[in-house]
Amino acid sequence: MTHDHPQPATGAGDIWPQAVLDLLDAAGDRPVFEDGARVVGGAEMLSLIRRLAAGLSARGIGPGRGVILRLDVTPEAFAATMAAFAVGARVANIPPSLTPGQLADLLSRDDAVLISTADLPDLLATRPADGPLLAAGRPADIARITYTSGSTGKPKGCAQTYAAVSAGWNAHPNRWPSPLRALAPRLQRYLIFGSLSSLVMTEFGILALAAGGTLVVAHQPSLRDAFVQHRATASVITVGKLNRLVRDQRTDPVDLSSLGALMVAGSPLEPGRLREALDVLGPVIFHGYGQTEVGVISMVTPAEMASVPAVLASVGRPPPEVDVQLRDGELYVRTPSQASCYWDDPAETAEVFVDGWVRTRDLATVGPDGYLRLLGRARDVIIVNAQLIYAGPIELALASHPDVAEAYVVGRPDDETGEAIHAFVVPADDRTPDAAVLRKVVTEELGESAAPRTVTLIDQPPLTPTGKPDKRALPVPAQRP
Repeated sequence: MTHDHPQPATGAGDIWPQAVLDLLDAAGDRPVFEDGARVVGGAEMLSLIRRLAAGLSARGIGPGRGVILRLDVTPEAFAATMAAFAVGARVANIPPSLTPGQLADLLSRDDAVLISTADLPDLLATRPADGPLLAAGRPADIARITYTSGSTGKPKGCAQTYAAVSAGWNAHPNRWPSPLRALAPRLQRYLIFGSLSSLVMTEFGILALAAGGTLVVAHQPSLRDAFVQHRATASVITVGKLNRLVRDQRTDPVDLSSLGALMVAGSPLEPGRLREALDVLGPVIFHGYGQTEVGVISMVTPAEMASVPAVLASVGRPPPEVDVQLRDGELYVRTPSQASCYWDDPAETAEVFVDGWVRTRDLATVGPDGYLRLLGRARDVIIVNAQLIYAGPIELALASHPDVAEAYVVGRPDDETGEAIHAFVVPADDRTPDAAVLRKVVTEELGESAAPRTVTLIDQPPLTPTGKPDKRALPVPAQRP
């Protein structure tokens, strides 16, 4: 499924983040950022950006220079991120939680200046030049490096040019894809938390500003408490956090009447869990699918879920600006805003960025209705008696049983078969899955070779630092059934 795309515009007024600067200028005193009792309007935020941009320029940071931002979630941190883009730097925004060893590893890969929260007061002391602040990025320069652990656990730097980042942002609501048009009015009080290094958190935040909303900082450890206290209308949420929110709301409900949208990101949401979330929270779930390399690929809206229940098993339809191809069942994607390479990693770049397309390494189907359905990871395989067994279809088969809420399948070394298949399942509420029954479900659907050697019940899967299920951290089963 391919489309003809217009070439990204790269005039001075089209370069990222000029549209954001113009948006803040037009906002005037309208609140755009709320951090506790502190409320920052558009004009004040633009003033912060101007001063920080002047401070960066005074340090010799401009087009082609690298900046690594390690910042808390504050108005100044948001302004510093926009200022670094405005001066045309190569920007990597990393979480403050990185260990010294991880930080040293990232710094060794990039000739970049490290800017921390402690550096911001000095940068803010610089007086900006007279006249408007104009974005100075050069279209072919790298604008953003976003580090992602991917499927290997080692951070990879997805590098986007200024032309690509600019092409991914459109300030005109009538040009937004239909899911974003449905989402935007619900972003009036958009909750941000954790770190501005999250690409999806920041990009939906910019959409919230464009829709006239306010970014609201959450300092509470409980996401549910933050929604209540801040009367938040929307936020990004991982599958694990959504499941906890649903469980807590089912057993001890609180007033979430302000909630209008939860964008589920990071990993696929099982249809059963999605149905439960809609039942408990109402029509507020936007189930999205994307990758750091290409951004949002597709999204399914609450209205679609209500009118066509079959789409619960999908991740939506790619919009016209997203091209998709299936090659031997594996999904390849092409968008105007995709990354161009992995920073300082030519081998991985050659494997993933192929002839202008991005190899997602996800197995998928596209139905006659245009909806995209994920089947698992192309590399998530278990080799049993020299036979390749994909984990994704086994997980889908297990999760189809009403006693199972979530399923995770891994391979472990085995003296007899090379590797053996082991399943870990999260029971549905008030259910106790039977291992023999689940193995029979898999055998009947996928054949005896795909049946798990063991089935282990768990309360929830271990999570990576970004909140995604971490199958590599699942334990080795102690014994065979």
